[in-house]
Amino acid sequence: MHREIQKMREIALVYLDRSGGLQKFVHDCKKYNDSKQSYAVYRFIISINPSDIAELDATLGNYILHNPIQAAQIFQSVCFIAVKTLSLIEQLQTEAQISILLKPTHLPPLPSYVLSLSAFPFNYTSQRYYMSEGVVIAMGTVTKYTQGARFLCTEETCPFSEGFRYIRVHLPGATESATVRNDFVCSLCSSPLQEDMKFRVLGDKQMVEMIDAKVLNALKGYSNDKSHFRIQAFTVFLRDELANKMKIGDHYKIIGIPACVQNGLQATACIEVNSIQLCKPSGSSFVSDNFKHLLSLTSSSCWRFTAILANIFASQIVPPGTYNTLKLAILLSLVQTCEKENTDYLDLLIVTSDTLVIDRLLNYSICLLPRGIRHPPSSEIFPSVSKDKHGTGRASIQACSAVLAKGGICYIGDLSSYKKDKLELLQSVLESRTTTVFIPGKKYGEAADQQVTVSVQTNFWSFVDVDSSSKKPTYKDNFLIGQMDMSLIPPSLVDGFGLLIYNEFPSCKLSSPLVHHILKKAINPEAMLYKVSQQFRTQDYEEFILFAKNLHVELSSEAENLIHGYYLASRRVRRDSIHGSTLSASALKILISLSKAHTKLSLRKKVREEDALIAILLFESSLTLKHGKSALCVAPNPVFPFDLSDENSLQQRDSYLMQCHQQLLKFIGAYAPGIHTNEE
Repeated sequence: MHREIQKMREIALVYLDRSGGLQKFVHDCKKYNDSKQSYAVYRFIISINPSDIAELDATLGNYILHNPIQAAQIFQSVCFIAVKTLSLIEQLQTEAQISILLKPTHLPPLPSYVLSLSAFPFNYTSQRYYMSEGVVIAMGTVTKYTQGARFLCTEETCPFSEGFRYIRVHLPGATESATVRNDFVCSLCSSPLQEDMKFRVLGDKQMVEMIDAKVLNALKGYSNDKSHFRIQAFTVFLRDELANKMKIGDHYKIIGIPACVQNGLQATACIEVNSIQLCKPSGSSFVSDNFKHLLSLTSSSCWRFTAILANIFASQIVPPGTYNTLKLAILLSLVQTCEKENTDYLDLLIVTSDTLVIDRLLNYSICLLPRGIRHPPSSEIFPSVSKDKHGTGRASIQACSAVLAKGGICYIGDLSSYKKDKLELLQSVLESRTTTVFIPGKKYGEAADQQVTVSVQTNFWSFVDVDSSSKKPTYKDNFLIGQMDMSLIPPSLVDGFGLLIYNEFPSCKLSSPLVHHILKKAINPEAMLYKVSQQFRTQDYEEFILFAKNLHVELSSEAENLIHGYYLASRRVRRDSIHGSTLSASALKILISLSKAHTKLSLRKKVREEDALIAILLFESSLTLKHGKSALCVAPNPVFPFDLSDENSLQQRDSYLMQCHQQLLKFIGAYAPGIHTNEE
């Protein structure tokens, strides 16, 4: 066995030399040597490529993968010899003072190296490397732990009463008491050992709760996936340089060593994380042939493709041709989702008395995204603080719905069901896209109070049930033309949503198909009632949205001028003597977001005037509901003024939109004359 160990040491030295690890080690030693300070433990991180080391020597490669703690001792010996041979650290006395952390770059892509918390058995006793992945659902604050400590024999005549013979370092899965306690004895004279507190080395520690990414499907509230699976959260420990390297709500792949931490009578399975890799969402690389064919058929107009998309969308839930404005808004919001910070958001607030159909439609739509979360009323929308479940008494920040919906949609249901404090918090998040979690230090064992800011990167969808209160939105004489009574919801919160949509119950002409649709679906939920449902399946829409949302689009100068012209003209028109302009501070940002969303939905990369026109009409319609009509005076349903039944109706809509464009240019010319626009 000694011969095998010696051979593995030689291979380890060769690997370090070839991989550049030896040069990095020498550089790290120089930092310690230059400090001229004596440490109990000198910690080094060595990056290991299992494939490269297995090619050099299969035995050592296997040893690293399956006995990482013992393999670290091999590198410890090699590094100690290197320090002494090259005189790298003058203060170093014993091999025990060197602490080696091996960091594999990857693991073999084999099932035996994957640890799944939703599958049994959970092998937490093997103490070898595993790869796992999941979403961060809770994060603790960073605390200190004992990285290493020096012990001395209490018998003064014993040779081990000085020097660095007894060095204890933290091992994966070990508790604080395993590293530092008062019942160690000297191996030479059996006298008690006592810690030399001057040489205690402290490191950072953070506990994080993760859960299998499959939980995101369970949180949609509805899914076509009928499979059953078990979901269990698991604890991971982030130490030293890995502390604060994870963000709550993000999806990570981790490599680490499983362990079992004892807390009184309770044992908790956990993973000591060795390396972290952020999992970036992969977009669809293709669009179905039916969508491509539809795009080519409608290439003569910038408006027809998106009109037909909205017309036939969600035919499993509502008949084609119904709720077109709402369905277009939903599609625009779906493609305007991204996990990047400071991105364009598009939130929807629907005012309706038809809550059952609207709820089904919105629920169906969030399932088209990997991260569409239906918020359960019994839980919190935004992060909250609770005590760590491992008995430390420390604070743990819980993710909640809005954070788990990162890069997707958080559907929060009926807005009028929330209390005032929740609505105020929602308004704050809509304005800043962040939320602050307050951690009282006294309650959670901290020296001082803390405030943690959490980014909220999701679109919010909600509706207001006008039948839930005796005060229903109505068009009254004392209101401006087109204005709704929105006293159910604070005006500032309504402004926080990008679009306000009033969904009137379908007209008599459309109510009959809707009733027939609902009755047929109740009898046979799996039935395909329309041909378009077979041509454009739910899966096709999923792929289409994933492709469209990842398109990078830019504003053309013509579109930018049109948006800015409308914005300035509206600010001048929509004013009152008390509050000034009634346009919200985010109006310009919403207009740009709508324009970009329509461009993405059209599968283009340059925002045209035609995209800006649709954005302006939708936004003006929303403003009319809030503040009444302006001099622009758009129709009640400006984007879909009539049914789309054939080629002629599409042509008629194009002509109507061109007239709207001319009307908009005149509006800008009258109220923002300094803006240059393309007059036709």
